[in-house]
Amino acid sequence: MVAEPVAGPPAPGRAAVLGRPVGHSLSPLLHRAAYAALGLTGWTYDALDVGAEDLPDLLAGLGEEWRGFSVTMPCKQAAVAVADVVQPLPRLLGAANTLVRTDAGWRAENTDVTGVGTALQVGGVADVEHAAVLGAGGTAAAAAVALASLGARHVDVVVREPARAGDVVRVLETLGVDVGVRRLDGAAVDAPVVVSTVPVDGQPAVAALPWRAGQTVLDVLYAPWPTPLAERVTAAGGTVVGGLEVLFWQATEQVELMTGRPAPIAAMRRALDAAVPAR
Repeated sequence: MVAEPVAGPPAPGRAAVLGRPVGHSLSPLLHRAAYAALGLTGWTYDALDVGAEDLPDLLAGLGEEWRGFSVTMPCKQAAVAVADVVQPLPRLLGAANTLVRTDAGWRAENTDVTGVGTALQVGGVADVEHAAVLGAGGTAAAAAVALASLGARHVDVVVREPARAGDVVRVLETLGVDVGVRRLDGAAVDAPVVVSTVPVDGQPAVAALPWRAGQTVLDVLYAPWPTPLAERVTAAGGTVVGGLEVLFWQATEQVELMTGRPAPIAAMRRALDAAVPAR
């Protein structure tokens, strides 16, 4: 991650996380901790309950003090549609989790790939040839790119309905990665590295899969924790990486994009550790 240089202290700015619901989000905690550590005393970061259909009107009515947004569901696809400039990664994914104000207007970025990739590396995954992604939404596509960046040559996409895997398959094929699509019911996930993007209501199904020792499984969920999947993988002797790591690392890149300053990683980690029970 490379931040653009800033000449002198930046003027006070505003930022926020957008989505529905957003009351549970830990993004304000992380970004506010970063601003404090960077001495950006005039900066604020809020949580705004916004649906995808509200995004165009919201952006159109904002003042120049607004510097950026973290974008969560259900607004990630809409963020690409309303942006004035779309970077190659969100264009490939069809989803953006970050909007940054620039002289050319709002620029769409995606830091989910950094979040997933760095979380896997922190969990001990240096490289991988065969991996699996559970789910087929925007986060699954970001996970696919992260796995490809770690060297994956084959990725199994495991979904309830194979017809819904099209976007993830398209992304992997664009990157030159061999793809297999499997139906979740009765699947045997034998890949050594797995990323689950399955929401809370799908946890019983993924936890019931035949997990084994030696697998590393990243569950992008972080509340409530541990998830049924995390408990099942741990019991089978596998290694679990929690979604808090994804949240943390994607937020560090967002801070750099919005402020132009290197993210104060230690301060952000202390704030997260203080707010969330050890896991």
